[in-house]
Amino acid sequence: MDHPHEVQQNLLRQLIQMNTHTEWGRRFDFRTIKNPQQFAERIPIQDYERLKPYISRMMHGERDILWTGQVQWFSKSSGTTSDRSKFIPVSTQNLKECHIRGTWDTMALFYHNRPDARQFECKSMIMGGSLHPFAPYPKTMYGDVSAIMIHNMPVVAHPFFIPDFKTALLDNWEEKLDLMTKIAANEPNMVMIGGVPTWTVVLFRRILEYTGKKNMLEVWPNFQGYIHGGVSFLPYRQQFEAFFPSDQVSYQEIYNASEGYFAAQDDFSADDMLLLLNNGVYYEFLPMEEWQSTSPKAVPLSEVEVGKNYAIVISTNAGLWRYTPGDTVMFTSKYPFRIRITGRTKQFVNAFGEEVMVENTDHALALTCQQTGAIVTEYTVAPVYMHRADKGGHEWVVEFEKKPEDLQHFSQLLDTNLQMINSDYEAKRSKNIALKQLVIHPVPIGTFYQWMRARGKTGGQHKVPRLANHREYLDDILNFWGNADVSR
Repeated sequence: MDHPHEVQQNLLRQLIQMNTHTEWGRRFDFRTIKNPQQFAERIPIQDYERLKPYISRMMHGERDILWTGQVQWFSKSSGTTSDRSKFIPVSTQNLKECHIRGTWDTMALFYHNRPDARQFECKSMIMGGSLHPFAPYPKTMYGDVSAIMIHNMPVVAHPFFIPDFKTALLDNWEEKLDLMTKIAANEPNMVMIGGVPTWTVVLFRRILEYTGKKNMLEVWPNFQGYIHGGVSFLPYRQQFEAFFPSDQVSYQEIYNASEGYFAAQDDFSADDMLLLLNNGVYYEFLPMEEWQSTSPKAVPLSEVEVGKNYAIVISTNAGLWRYTPGDTVMFTSKYPFRIRITGRTKQFVNAFGEEVMVENTDHALALTCQQTGAIVTEYTVAPVYMHRADKGGHEWVVEFEKKPEDLQHFSQLLDTNLQMINSDYEAKRSKNIALKQLVIHPVPIGTFYQWMRARGKTGGQHKVPRLANHREYLDDILNFWGNADVSR
């Protein structure tokens, strides 16, 4: 917080010096890179496809490729915007000095905000994934980053964690949910849970069904905090406040991904996160106008502007060099540097120049729910393309926990709120010249969960795609809803 640029420059120097002898270091002559400017000029910005051949060799046991030594762990990324999974290297340094250190940072910040915290007195739970040996080279292990962290959890934390490791790392998601439901329902001293809201909601519903209780505080009377990340919490806040009808529960947002642990909320009264600058990640930021460029130019931390959208570019202590994870962020302050996640570079709707991002739809939906008393569980949005004389627009599929009294009024209000939040959308909606009012398809509770399960996308690392500039997801959900029994 006090010396951000010095910390980042020293970190970059260390990353380069540690890897001069690697294949990547020799290819780009790391020995002669003296400053961040030379680093940026010499190494192009990478996406996963460009690094995939190197990562594949690392998974087969080759040493000194992208990172020094041999890497045993690989995080399987869900690929929200693609059906193909990505395998992200997690070196020993990355595990200890990024992911685990980020967890300690989060706990320190939680205790700072909650001096009455009891995380090292009572029990906490993480909604984790599973691990598997890599068949061509079984010494290599892959799985959700949460599973890798659980497997390598510091011994000091073991007594305060549930469920048992065998249950936590089960591969069968339905079996794991059933076991976690019974274990968690019978643990009165639960004070914290961490996980993606989508799957945490599923667990809470099952616990309430299993116990017959009205809310989660009747199950866990001492509960203090929910740590969430992966997706925006805005659409879920009302649900969680219904699960925990008390001011005693704190909600802390974190920004942890397969690639690293990047940020954590340091002030529970604000909606942004502190960027963690000494956790083995060197940051650069790609302005929105550079996203589609053939030779994109990123800016260092010292040149970012508050209120501007950037795609994050990282170089990590696992060998990801100038890599784009696909997330977009906006700085809310400098000195200290705080950010808010605004979406994904591939999750937006811009079929008509409206440039609608996930942050816009999350905000508009939360505001509309607040105004109408409705509660939304999940949603996704896609464009309606112009056809002959018909205008274009946006089509939403929404799963309501509590339906609005008047869906048409809800749709009109949502459209108005989205215009208020996004001036480009407002311009295209003006007098219905280019875009007509958005349309909502309400679906029964459980639709999105069953759809994700049918696609093999269950577990903590998988998220519902919120926005797409195509109709693949939305049409698939509508088709699934028309054919599926979502009451199961």
